[in-house]
Amino acid sequence: MRVLVAEDARALADLVAEGLRDQGMAVDIAYDGLAAAVKLDVNGYEVVVLDRDLPGLHGDTLCQMITERDERPMVLMLTAADSPADRVAGLGQGADDYLVKPFHFPELVLRLRALARRRPYARARILRTAGVELDPVRRSATRDGRPLDLSVKEFEVLAALLRAGPGFLSSEALLEQVWDEHADPFTNTVAVTVGRLRRKLGSPPVITTLPTVGYRIADPEPDPGLEA
Repeated sequence: MRVLVAEDARALADLVAEGLRDQGMAVDIAYDGLAAAVKLDVNGYEVVVLDRDLPGLHGDTLCQMITERDERPMVLMLTAADSPADRVAGLGQGADDYLVKPFHFPELVLRLRALARRRPYARARILRTAGVELDPVRRSATRDGRPLDLSVKEFEVLAALLRAGPGFLSSEALLEQVWDEHADPFTNTVAVTVGRLRRKLGSPPVITTLPTVGYRIADPEPDPGLEA
């Protein structure tokens, strides 16, 4: 899941982003509304954590702009105001959920995952290919019924490949979906993570590599053009 945290309190924004990354999410940060608008034009997000009182471009205005998009992200609006009128006003701008500061971080994580599932074009809940089954909600994965002990990034890479299948995903696409905008495009992180994932999935191999194109997960079959 790729998330944009739009929050002008830098310490809070950085803390939230770090916590969400520990949960396996790819997170970008914007400290004002104008920066958030630019990032929304450049990157695709599933959920935006939006402070209502952003400087530069108010959170209400940014929320309205988001709701006008064809394939818009879900919006979780943050505010320090806790009156019913404030909550109604925030939801009236098009926000999908509302959370009052200060909040409990586990609740934030649960709300973000729930919003991603509610997204109109969200993928099927259970992902299955080539004997591999992944449940994004329960954060579980199996191969032919055998539980897989995956790291956070291995799990997210597997989920991305399953969603894209039977098509290929490039290293750049995996970096964008699983890491964030600060990931080094020249790093071998993707290749290393895929290598560990292959070993944990076991034989016969189901992740194949097409040089200069990317990675794919599919039922194992002979194909001289592919390198396992």
